[in-house]
Amino acid sequence: MTTSIKPDKPVKPVKRLPQRMPGWAKALTAVVVVLVVMFAGIRLSLLPGLRDFFGTETHDRSGPALLQSIQDMSRYDAATGNFQVVVDLEKDAKFLPDAIRGTRTLYVGAGTVDAFVDLGKVGDKDVTVNGDRTSATLRLPHAQLGKPALDPDRSYAVSKQRGLLDRLGDLFSDNPGSEQAVQKLAVKHIGEAAKASELTARAETNTTGMLQGLLRSLGFKEVKVAYAP
Repeated sequence: MTTSIKPDKPVKPVKRLPQRMPGWAKALTAVVVVLVVMFAGIRLSLLPGLRDFFGTETHDRSGPALLQSIQDMSRYDAATGNFQVVVDLEKDAKFLPDAIRGTRTLYVGAGTVDAFVDLGKVGDKDVTVNGDRTSATLRLPHAQLGKPALDPDRSYAVSKQRGLLDRLGDLFSDNPGSEQAVQKLAVKHIGEAAKASELTARAETNTTGMLQGLLRSLGFKEVKVAYAP
């Protein structure tokens, strides 16, 4: 005959302590949250209605512009060249694929370059007039090129490709998606194109025509203009 022994009190189930989330799981969760926020912002920008609903207002609280200096100009701007260049700038990281780290920007830069003749360098010995003031000879310096000026209204980025780390870095940057590098390249290429063009020759031709017309209106019948190095 067998007998069973019953316990005096019921046995309570053992409670298991909750396991802590490992560090790598926390880091992965943080990355996923950042990606969700980033892509949510992209989706909102693609929906005009939601973009207007969450839109921001712009207030110009800039102070008045201050005049720092005045410089007298003695040059004659005789010609202006309009240029356009397509800049394709790519930056890669060693040992990392472009999807992780790297940028590529396609930028259309439009700008102008002036060609001028500095009449302030013309001295008394460079101007010869005959006795009856009917003939004049002028000796001028060769035309020069001014600094290229990029037109922001006609310049724009066609496309921007950035790796994951670059996108995450833009979230903590004071100037995300800066186009300063491609703008500098655009200015450089525009300046090189101006040097290779006939802009200075056109400026000298226009300066000659201007001076001949001016002096002939003053009674000079023969006006010669020469350019010295």
